[in-house]
Amino acid sequence: MKKFIPIIILAFCFTFVTETNAQLSKKEVRAWKKKLKKLKPESYKELIDDNTNLRSQVGNLKAELNKMDSQLAEKNQQISVSKSQMKDLKSELSSRQNSKNSTRKNSTNSRIDENKGIIFKVQIGAFKQKDLSSYDNSENFSAESSNGIQKYTLGVFKDYWKADTFKKYLREMGVKDAWVVSYKNGKRIPVKEVLEGVSKS
Repeated sequence: MKKFIPIIILAFCFTFVTETNAQLSKKEVRAWKKKLKKLKPESYKELIDDNTNLRSQVGNLKAELNKMDSQLAEKNQQISVSKSQMKDLKSELSSRQNSKNSTRKNSTNSRIDENKGIIFKVQIGAFKQKDLSSYDNSENFSAESSNGIQKYTLGVFKDYWKADTFKKYLREMGVKDAWVVSYKNGKRIPVKEVLEGVSKS
């Protein structure tokens, strides 16, 4: 083995000098040749081992860097998708709000005409000395006076059973005197007459 050490050193020197010759001047090449002649086999092996370890570390770092670049690209893609989804959600929300506003507008425009046909309301009270007309700021709340008695109703329905269901909800909420009343062409008439007419037809 000892016989081959000088051959290895010379081979290394030749390779090193060949690789660096293009970068070093002649003077630098001669200086490095002298240094290589003085180099011990143990030192040369140590240099080779260090070089191998450094190359391995560089390879690992490059692989880790490539992995991080890939993860970064994936995160950027996810951010892009999230931004796109957020934009779509904002657009959908805006569309739904416009649709809701349009529905409300149409609902207001298609309000039941209380002076045509038969309608039902839910009376919530009748008082002699209580005037709630100043609170009549809703189209579903109405007041009427008869023989000095103020009668107050909520809701306007074309269907009796919807009015009856609303009456039950009001009673559950504590309005014990709630009951369904009916009107024909704007004039109040007994519910019995209306229901009899409906059953006959």
